[in-house]
Amino acid sequence: MNDHRKQIDVNVSTVSAARNRFRRSCCSLNYNMMKFGSKNSTNTPIKCTIRLLDDSQLLDSEFQINEKGSSLISRICEQLDLIEKDYFGLRYVDSKRQRHWLEPSKSIFKQIRDMEADNILFSFRVKFYPPNPFRLKEDITRYQIYLQLKRDLLHGRLYCNTSEAALLGAYILQAELGDFNPEEHIDNYVNELKILLKQTLQLEEKMMDIHKNELKGKTAAEMETIFLKKACVLDTYGVDPHAVKDQRGNQLYLGINHTGILTFQGSKKMNHFSWSQVQKINFEGKMFIIHIILNEDQRIKKKQTIGFKCPRGSSCRHVWKCAVEQMLFFTFPSSSDVPNVVSGGGFFSWGTKFKYSGRVEKEILEDVTITRESPTVTRVGSLRRKSSSEPPTPSNLVINQVAGFNSLPRSLTNTSEEYNTSIDSSNQIDNSSVLETLLEDQEIITSKIEQEVHHEEILNDHLLIDFTTVTDSPQLIQSISNQLSGQKHIETTAIRNSGSSLSFLRQTLLPVIFALFMMVLIVVIVLESDFDFIAAIRKAPEIAAFKKNYYEPSKDFLLRRFIRSKIF
Repeated sequence: MNDHRKQIDVNVSTVSAARNRFRRSCCSLNYNMMKFGSKNSTNTPIKCTIRLLDDSQLLDSEFQINEKGSSLISRICEQLDLIEKDYFGLRYVDSKRQRHWLEPSKSIFKQIRDMEADNILFSFRVKFYPPNPFRLKEDITRYQIYLQLKRDLLHGRLYCNTSEAALLGAYILQAELGDFNPEEHIDNYVNELKILLKQTLQLEEKMMDIHKNELKGKTAAEMETIFLKKACVLDTYGVDPHAVKDQRGNQLYLGINHTGILTFQGSKKMNHFSWSQVQKINFEGKMFIIHIILNEDQRIKKKQTIGFKCPRGSSCRHVWKCAVEQMLFFTFPSSSDVPNVVSGGGFFSWGTKFKYSGRVEKEILEDVTITRESPTVTRVGSLRRKSSSEPPTPSNLVINQVAGFNSLPRSLTNTSEEYNTSIDSSNQIDNSSVLETLLEDQEIITSKIEQEVHHEEILNDHLLIDFTTVTDSPQLIQSISNQLSGQKHIETTAIRNSGSSLSFLRQTLLPVIFALFMMVLIVVIVLESDFDFIAAIRKAPEIAAFKKNYYEPSKDFLLRRFIRSKIF
């Protein structure tokens, strides 16, 4: 009798676990119904995670299905106590590993609807780097700019020569570690820290020497100020490089910041198109196109068009949006003067329309409504430590090898802004020193996110059964669990296939149908209208033969088939 009761208790606990899985499946079903536009789930909040500029800091947030991007960005800035929020944005990576900025004026859900339900991750980043960070009104805003530049240095975007790299690294050491202490800072204490993308022993020794002998007594706030003064005058300040190719197929990197559009080959700046020179920016397929005006002298202006090929159409669209936003933000006097921009349209493709949202830089600088006392800046030590699997810094490198191996390239010696459409292919560039960027948003999701409860188990109608009838059938419960796991994979595949089908329909089939419809409409207008100028066209022998041999028989057939048959 006791054994029988124990068996019943085991079965009851098994059924209870199955019921819990069923409830989670229902929650997941509600979310996936939202992907297909269910009206019953418009009030269900969607959870997301925000990674701040310090990767160790994560914020849990949520948004409604109809909420716009500006609302979420404002909420994050409020949590960070930022008023000058227009310089910042949220970035995410879609299922095709393409980076995007969350558009403030559009629905969040419509922008990220192809992302996994339990893996919605945004990265809080500086979107518009201020030309002069010291014109910002609050220290807390400048501190966020400092954190972003420190990331840029680590990920290989803030480029400078070797001595400047060592100097910036030493500033970070003083700000994070304080004064050099011989009892704490022994041997190569920088070797365990990750400051530059590719640290060498020589760079580490130079950083330690500056930290020890030149920066004693400097506070963290003072070092951040010195760091910003040094970083904001570099050519690569505010540059997020995009891989492109020129008309000869040479690999280039395209950078966009407050000064204009820059191109780099390896570590060498090739061209700089200032915003005053740029007349128009557009794209067609994979081609990013810049229309510029060059002043050869005071009276003659020369127009030129330069094209760069991007790896994919989606990446080209992303580059175009970034360039348009940067140009509008830094060049227009008022947001009310900013026009809507359209590009990318063709005979068999839809155009892309971009509407700028938010204030421009001039409005931010002239804003006099910020009257509060500047909030206290809470600084968190954020120096990364090298992975235990990462080999130690090689000690057998000599000084003359540093220029081609360090985390930052050789000095950007070409500072000429004169345009050069062709690049001498004989000019050899050291590939170990090329401009590069790490997709920081695609780093492995932290353990905190992985520990979230998974709501991806989908339960079909044929699995909705009465669990009270299976207390004596643990095998059936196990079978249901296996089917749930399989159904998860099927549902995920179905969602992705549905997205691919819609994309094919929008990009290929609908333009073809529209083109055929327009051709038929033109034929009908030419052959049926009574306008005098069209009557002359109908008298042409070719048009008359087409009307007699093809148009009239087709017209009679359609009339007999669909109209006269209904009358009789």
